Amino acid sequence: MAVVDRPFDAHLPGTTPRGQTGAVRALTKALLTWPYLIPILIFFIGWQIYPIFLALKVSFTDEQFLSGQAAHWIGFQNYTTVLRDHLFWLGLGRAAIFTALFVPGMIMIPMVLAVMIDKVGSNRIATLYRLVLLIPAMIPAPLIFLLWRWMYDLRIGPINYLLVDVLHLYTIQTQPQWLGDPHLAFFSLAIMEWWWGLGYHTMFFLAGLATVPRDLFDAARLDGANEWRLFWGITVPRLLPVILVLAVLRFGSAMAVIDEYLIMGAFDRTRPTYTWTVYMWDQAFGGGMQPRGYAAAIGWLGAIAMLIVVIGMFYLFRSRD
Repeated sequence: MAVVDRPFDAHLPGTTPRGQTGAVRALTKALLTWPYLIPILIFFIGWQIYPIFLALKVSFTDEQFLSGQAAHWIGFQNYTTVLRDHLFWLGLGRAAIFTALFVPGMIMIPMVLAVMIDKVGSNRIATLYRLVLLIPAMIPAPLIFLLWRWMYDLRIGPINYLLVDVLHLYTIQTQPQWLGDPHLAFFSLAIMEWWWGLGYHTMFFLAGLATVPRDLFDAARLDGANEWRLFWGITVPRLLPVILVLAVLRFGSAMAVIDEYLIMGAFDRTRPTYTWTVYMWDQAFGGGMQPRGYAAAIGWLGAIAMLIVVIGMFYLFRSRD
């Protein structure tokens, strides 16, 4: 009796028949996988991709929302005008100053705090610290802005009340104008942002510290390394991927801040909070004919400038492992 030579798994479910090419296998796998991704692809294209290309299209037109006239294609005229616009460059510089003040603090303060919490011996106390730190992150953004605007208020704010009426460090005439003084406005907003995001960013660093082998610290201590050298020699290099993610996220959010400025009252062009994002919003939704083509060009040039910096940050904070 002849024995047929065939693989024992030729008829098992999920196996590939003899002679089926790699292209056919890839096509079969795609047909079985991609239908599950269709809903999220529709959402991503409609919610993300389409608005981006629509804003790009508008930036090449002379659209004025309140003019009642059809928009006309004008090419790069909006972009060349923006590049010569003093307010755009002034607003971009103001945003860069706030970012340079905000981002280092938003990285270093949570990282140091995470290292301190990671050294707490009691799990219950460490958990309590985590819960307390996360409370600000659960408060809605508009409430945060209004809360700190009240705290910085010259007449009823508790900060100036403490400095003037309790500690007598200032008088009514010399009290700090936290949001009105050009030298204090960005620092005041940075403190608010640090407080608001402290717990959220600390959790990132705690997750990163959980992946660092404890043997590295023990070996370094045996070699005589102190805590300062452990922090800069082991902790920081191992946390570079986390630092990169947070630096990119917070750089983007700091350069594009607008809600805080609008709620704090940023429509005075002489104030430092009148940045390029407020200028863009003012052009698109403020007074006049609302030249939204020009506003879109402002947004695209600002985004390109941010993208160039982000590419540099990816190189700077790349992992050395």
